[in-house]
Amino acid sequence: MEARDIIIKPILTEKSYDDIANKKYTFVVNKNANKTQIGKAVEEIFGVKVKKVNTLRQIGKVKRQGYTSGRKPEVKKAFVTLKRDSKTIEFFDSLSQ
Repeated sequence: MEARDIIIKPILTEKSYDDIANKKYTFVVNKNANKTQIGKAVEEIFGVKVKKVNTLRQIGKVKRQGYTSGRKPEVKKAFVTLKRDSKTIEFFDSLSQ
């Protein structure tokens, strides 16, 4: 799997904005990727040094439209913490100010 296939998109919420100051970033990632692959992908794409990666699999909620019901898609999130001596991710720098 290539690095661009692993990292799907960043998660931009109030809680994730607060963690940017601590060099902690949140991404939606491929469901089949493990922590090692996610860390290497972030290092390759953004040119930073990763300290640790925490992951979370979020089951899709059941939604109803009248009699019919279905599920929202399952999502895997990655919380990536960078090392102290690492530079920040430039994409998030403009958002945190």
